[in-house]
Amino acid sequence: MNKILEVENLTKIYNSGERSLTVLDQINFSVEKREIVSIVGPSGSGKTTLLGLCAGLDKGTSGKVSILDNRLETMTEDERASLRNKFVGFVFQNFQLIPTLTALENVMIPLELQGQSNAKTISKDLLSRVGLGDRLTHYPSQLSGGEQQRVSIARAFSNAPEILFADEPTGNLDEDTGIKIESLLFDLNKEKGTTLIIVTHDLELAAKTNRIIKLKGGKIVSDTPSLQPVV
Repeated sequence: MNKILEVENLTKIYNSGERSLTVLDQINFSVEKREIVSIVGPSGSGKTTLLGLCAGLDKGTSGKVSILDNRLETMTEDERASLRNKFVGFVFQNFQLIPTLTALENVMIPLELQGQSNAKTISKDLLSRVGLGDRLTHYPSQLSGGEQQRVSIARAFSNAPEILFADEPTGNLDEDTGIKIESLLFDLNKEKGTTLIIVTHDLELAAKTNRIIKLKGGKIVSDTPSLQPVV
């Protein structure tokens, strides 16, 4: 198998006046293609910061991050944005849908940025796949939280990403809806052959992945295979 993500000695320090806060301290790990990894840890442990750095949404203070052998810290913001649009998908806790666009239009965005001529067809198929074939023209405000997350998942897979980052994908959902979203995410991930990295505080969700990386105080304190992955 080939490595899709490599993180070497990654450190992130925030400075405020004369004070500095080390959020991540010398992080090292790599992820193989098609691997499903969860990142867990208490609030303030650096989980979401790490996800953002791995996805190229922000730059570390020092260290290296590579996606498909592309060194993110040496790229311009435009180059990182182009890389994300080609290879990366995102699912966020608060959905991050554009409120003035319909469900269909939200899913079409990554495809239109790529210049895909069949963006509408692909997007309709994906929304049908996530059970929203009859909600194409609805706006986010007309959808429940679970429905909005389904749109978010469809959008994340629309550009056929090599790697998908999910930040607390069930965090704003009730338990039953969260379980349905988990199943949908894992099913689509398996179907598309995507690498999946999930930040979660839900240890039951983490146990369903192949591998669990635990952070505490900005450091990796364990990196172990899940005992009973279901995917």
